[in-house]
Amino acid sequence: MLALSALTLEVRDGEFFVLLGPSGCGKTTALRIAAGLEEPSEGSIYIGDRLVNEVPAKDRDLAMVFQSYALYPHLSVYDNVAFGLRMRKYSRSEIDRLVRETAATLGIQELLRRRPAALSGGQQQRVALGRAIVRRPQAFLMDEPLSNLDAKMRVQMRAELVRLHRELRGTFIYVTHDQVEAMTMGERVAVLHQGLLQQVGTPQEVYDRPANLFVAEFIGSPAMNLLEAEPVRVDGQPGLRTADAFVRPLAALWAVLEAAGARSAVVGIRPEHLAPQEGENAEFAACFEGQVDLVESLGSEQHVTVALPRGSLVLRLPAARRLPIGSPLRLAVAPVHLQLFDAETGRRIGP
Repeated sequence: MLALSALTLEVRDGEFFVLLGPSGCGKTTALRIAAGLEEPSEGSIYIGDRLVNEVPAKDRDLAMVFQSYALYPHLSVYDNVAFGLRMRKYSRSEIDRLVRETAATLGIQELLRRRPAALSGGQQQRVALGRAIVRRPQAFLMDEPLSNLDAKMRVQMRAELVRLHRELRGTFIYVTHDQVEAMTMGERVAVLHQGLLQQVGTPQEVYDRPANLFVAEFIGSPAMNLLEAEPVRVDGQPGLRTADAFVRPLAALWAVLEAAGARSAVVGIRPEHLAPQEGENAEFAACFEGQVDLVESLGSEQHVTVALPRGSLVLRLPAARRLPIGSPLRLAVAPVHLQLFDAETGRRIGP
């Protein structure tokens, strides 16, 4: 079984690039191949203009931050950060200067005499980052470095990593299964699934125009609503018949659908694009009749699941809107917010 298949990626100098996907998709394998910890069965790996397939990991001038931090428990914070510099025969004065500058950047000056066992998870993460950045490598490779932290610390460390990237102006390649990390930190995101590259783009591009059904469902919380549909004409009017409604797409989108020759399609609607409505409106692409089945309150907003006769939809609403369980609800969506996918290939239809 292939861990990765025909993966071609170019990470720009100074970019914060994120590899995103579920467990087992190949993202860590890609990172380890770049680092020289795994050997690819074929293909070429370049760092700048230098082919590094046969170059040992220690000579690639890369720094890796692991999920487990991998600190030396018997060494102090100072010695953990200084370890790589000593292996490279830096002078004692240069080591001291670089370690203290790095500690000041990460706010761990007061921890330099402690050992890892005396540190919190967030402090250990900073030390692991310090060991990586102290020698200013060509690129930083980070394998889910925040996954062991609690929710509040993850938010704080996300912001610190973005700030650190801005200050260092370095190249960051960051692996995560957490779409929030990818969306908030990455300048570009590569989505992987089952060893295959699905899409590369800015976080907003990947969210607004997913390349296929996997990306559409994986990116976004709550996930995009996906409805199986059949292209039909009713009284000469083109549209898509789902199990619960007749959907009228924009004329340009219908033209692309017809040109693609798709016999079946999937209609995608983001939860924020569904809105409660009363009465008819010709400007709507579709109206769905149902009743409130579940309300999940998140403080500033709520996620509402609406049961339809043959399916369900999830919408995002402000917290102030009160919807009792079991109450009837009519939902509408504007044509501009519809997304279409080929049901057979899963690929996006349209721009």
